[in-house]
Amino acid sequence: MIEQPVSPKRKYELKRRAEKQAETRQRIIEATVKFHSTIGPARTTVAKICREANVQRATFYRHFPDSALLFEECRAFSLRESPLPDITKFAEIADPIRRLRSVLAVIYHYYRQHEQRMAAIIRDADLLPGAGGAFFRFQDRLSELLAAPWKARGQRHARILAACGHAVDFQAWRSLASRQGLNDRAVIESMVTLVRAAAGQE
Repeated sequence: MIEQPVSPKRKYELKRRAEKQAETRQRIIEATVKFHSTIGPARTTVAKICREANVQRATFYRHFPDSALLFEECRAFSLRESPLPDITKFAEIADPIRRLRSVLAVIYHYYRQHEQRMAAIIRDADLLPGAGGAFFRFQDRLSELLAAPWKARGQRHARILAACGHAVDFQAWRSLASRQGLNDRAVIESMVTLVRAAAGQE
């Protein structure tokens, strides 16, 4: 069977239709990210997203038949808009305290810039297991990066890793910075004291 060539007009119509579908999908993603960043994922409903994106429920479900797909695309969009800090360069710093101070300065600056969004998402992590997953994995990598230069083993390594995990924890930073009113430099010094104690350097 010989396929009939597609006319230029038909090609244009197909292209325009694909563009409109992509635009609709993007509106849904942006509307979802907006609500995730303000009221949190647990309070974000399909009705709210549809109103914000100006789409019907049927259109929403045609693009995102399950929440996992929507979460994944929203996560990717957020990371493109507000990428997590690049921490690979800090592996070159051999001194553990200097590495700790350098990393925390960068991380706390990021926390301060994105505090509202991060607080809303992390608050709902227990209710929605997919929420904040990428950030929690990032925190784990940070902890390992900060514990590595101590060259510790056994229980000492466990204590240092736990202290480093607390130092990079968003909620720990928020408690000292936002609730107790410390500036980031003071929070860093508090965390340095904690990690030194865990390493046996009181």
